Amino acid sequence: MKTKDRKDMFTKTDKELKKILLDAKDSLFNLRIDLSQNKLKNTTSIVLKRKEIALILTVLRQKEFENAKNT
Repeated sequence: MKTKDRKDMFTKTDKELKKILLDAKDSLFNLRIDLSQNKLKNTTSIVLKRKEIALILTVLRQKEFENAKNT
């Protein structure tokens, strides 16, 4: 994930982030299936996808704390 994409995560709404998270989890599932069937050539793509999911979850959690702090 590029730095610009990471910065864009912080500007997205919760609904958009949840949709991106769902797509990323689905993509990770498909990557794992491809790995088990020996179709996957680039195994680092699984690690990168997991990091992307972690970033999305982190941003969602930070927004949750900000909302709780402001109310």
